[in-house]
Amino acid sequence: MKLLEVKRLLDAEVLCGEELLDAEVDSAFGSDLMSDVLAFVNTRVLLLTGLVNPQVVRTAEMMDISAIVFVRGKQPGEEIIELAKSKNMVLLTTENTLYTASGKLYLGGLTGEEKGE
Repeated sequence: MKLLEVKRLLDAEVLCGEELLDAEVDSAFGSDLMSDVLAFVNTRVLLLTGLVNPQVVRTAEMMDISAIVFVRGKQPGEEIIELAKSKNMVLLTTENTLYTASGKLYLGGLTGEEKGE
């Protein structure tokens, strides 16, 4: 699924990386625990989280995640946005909860990331 479709499905605002919205993601993973992200995530994954701190971007970088959606209307600070820009990441924010955002993406055809995949 293209990130442009993710933006549309979640009625999300682009915080950075608008020029990268043609990129594809194969699955999504929602978590506020970055240790779970490190344990379960493979490549071309969209990360959904309510956690707003630099560790989210650092963890995404380690796992080659190129797009993050902040749920519940969370707005990262400028430091986080600048860090994501420097890593060529897309940051989105949506008013949807993690559960609702995940459901909308699933209904739209994006599968979840499962352990061992």
